[in-house]
Amino acid sequence: MDILFALVTAALILVGAVFVLAAALGLNRFPDLYSRMHAASKAGTVGSALMLIAVGIHAADLAILARSFAGFFFFVLTAPVSAHLLAKAAHETGYPLSDISVRDDMKKDQVKL
Repeated sequence: MDILFALVTAALILVGAVFVLAAALGLNRFPDLYSRMHAASKAGTVGSALMLIAVGIHAADLAILARSFAGFFFFVLTAPVSAHLLAKAAHETGYPLSDISVRDDMKKDQVKL
């Protein structure tokens, strides 16, 4: 049984590390604030949450596992919302989209249906 917990923990840490690496690459490679924030909020949240669950499983204590699941749900619920609000604030203050952006759905002079 200890081998099973170790394998599950190792798999969660590796998958979480791949997501965090993808988020880090996105932060360095994407052209503007909005796409960088997307990489950080999506991939970073999933990677951090998976590693947090791995720590809870590795601890082999129900109280710590419950706290890690609470932290997981906190990450999943709050990170995308905060990224959306930061992107909206950046757009309202006039931070420009990159030249390769195809469409701006939040443009003020756009006709709403």
